[in-house]
Amino acid sequence: MLRIGSVVLGVSDVPRAAAFWMEALGYVPREEMENDWVVLVPAEGAGVQLSLGFSETPAQEHPRIHLDLYAGDSADQTAEVERLVSLGARRVDWDLYPDDADFLVLADPDGNRFCVIDTGPG
Repeated sequence: MLRIGSVVLGVSDVPRAAAFWMEALGYVPREEMENDWVVLVPAEGAGVQLSLGFSETPAQEHPRIHLDLYAGDSADQTAEVERLVSLGARRVDWDLYPDDADFLVLADPDGNRFCVIDTGPG
C-alpha cells in the first residue's frame, strides 16, 4: 500500500526557504541540509515531511497543488497569519475567494502559495 511520504516544494533559495518553514511549522532538518535539497520533519515526532528542492521554475500564480495550514478558529487564524507575515510570508491578493471563505492565501518567501484555514465551528 502506498502512502504520501513527503510534500515537495520547489524553491529558489533552499536555506532561506528552510529557515522560513522551520520557524513557521516547528520543523527541523531530517539530516544535514544541502544547498539544493533538504527534508524537514516535525520536531515533536511523526507527521508530514516537507521537502524543499532547488528549482529555477517560478512559483505559479494559481498553483494546482498547495499546502493548507490549519488554525483553530478565526482569532488563531489571524494570529498565525500575522506571525507568518513577520517571518517573511506575504499576503496574496487572491482573486478566487468565495463569499464565505474560511481561508486566507499567503505566499512564502519564494512565492509558493499556501492557505491558512479557520477550522473553528461554523
